[in-house]
Amino acid sequence: MEETWRWFGPDDAVQLSHIRQTGARGIVTSLHHIPYGMVWSVDEIERRKAVLAEDASLGLYWSVVESLPVHEKIRRGDPDCGQLFENYRTSMRNLASCGVKVICYNFMPVLDWTRTELAHPLVGGGTALRFNAHQYVGFDVFMLQRPGAEEGVAPELLERAKSWIDGATAAEKDTLLASVMAGLPGAFDRYDIPGLRRILSEYGQMTRSDLQANLKRFLEEVIPTAEEVGISLCMHPDDPPRPLFGLPRIVSNEQDIADLLDMVNSPANGLTLCSGSLGTGAGNDVPAIARRFADRVRFAHLRNVSKEPDGSFMEADHLGGDVDMVAVVDVLLTEQQRRRNAGQADWRIPFRPDHGHELLDDVGKPTFPGYPAIGRMRGLAELRGVIAALTWSKALVN
Repeated sequence: MEETWRWFGPDDAVQLSHIRQTGARGIVTSLHHIPYGMVWSVDEIERRKAVLAEDASLGLYWSVVESLPVHEKIRRGDPDCGQLFENYRTSMRNLASCGVKVICYNFMPVLDWTRTELAHPLVGGGTALRFNAHQYVGFDVFMLQRPGAEEGVAPELLERAKSWIDGATAAEKDTLLASVMAGLPGAFDRYDIPGLRRILSEYGQMTRSDLQANLKRFLEEVIPTAEEVGISLCMHPDDPPRPLFGLPRIVSNEQDIADLLDMVNSPANGLTLCSGSLGTGAGNDVPAIARRFADRVRFAHLRNVSKEPDGSFMEADHLGGDVDMVAVVDVLLTEQQRRRNAGQADWRIPFRPDHGHELLDDVGKPTFPGYPAIGRMRGLAELRGVIAALTWSKALVN
């Protein structure tokens, strides 16, 4: 499998030379400085490639775009999206002309991945990302004061949320808001409470069916161009895979993924298999999902999570947690071999270690939440060991 590493650009505290020391060569990056909906020009794409190639001894290259963002107007289904669609198609053509042909994207309204703690303490002094259900409910019901937010919330969870809010200081509430916003590392918009209320109101009473129709419209607009230029678009699942702040999420489980891939049945309409995002869904069998959609997996995020009965979860060690990571990797290696046997030029599946713990000298450094160097390097080393062991065992069988 192709070892890759997410890099947030020149402002990332994890430098390219550090990435090379992990052993990864493929870079997963995005042009975060370009506003959503604007064209990625050939000049801008080549400028980023030149940065990666500046030190030729590192041997780094741009493997995957994560992400080419979908504008909020498209997710909302606004009628006047013609120019936004054309800009997206132009950006895809430009990326393909520069040799970058895998694009990871998502269709989560307003917020990307969502956590309530960015530095939950671990034994020994490390930290991890964590989602506390009571803090989320406290934010939604008592800070955001979203109408209807209490509906369906278990009484004991609502009571715990109220207790947390009543005891929280202004600084702790500000930290919670910042944590919820942190899943948008490349976004131009950051919302305070009134701003978040405003953008949520722009979605009105959107239903699952509405959002699915907007996704289908987007795919119908861009997949023909992806086919034309050899681009693989690979959807990232919802994180966490559940409705948030009254907005539906539609790529959360096996059936959702089947629906996504059937909307436009094309090899260019692919999947980013994120074991952690899918792993937080109580009913999701991640190895089974990987097995069913293996031929449409174009990219993989490999991380693990530990779930709790009230809906809370925490980023676990890559080989710990609730997801059978060995089984997931086995599926990907089997699919990769199938592609190779079929003579596919792009048979290797790029993957990256995702959401590492903050460990050792990384503690306190200004890295993006979930993206320190040492924790991800540990994850990569563990995954590399799994890949080597499975590859060896398969060779023995054959």
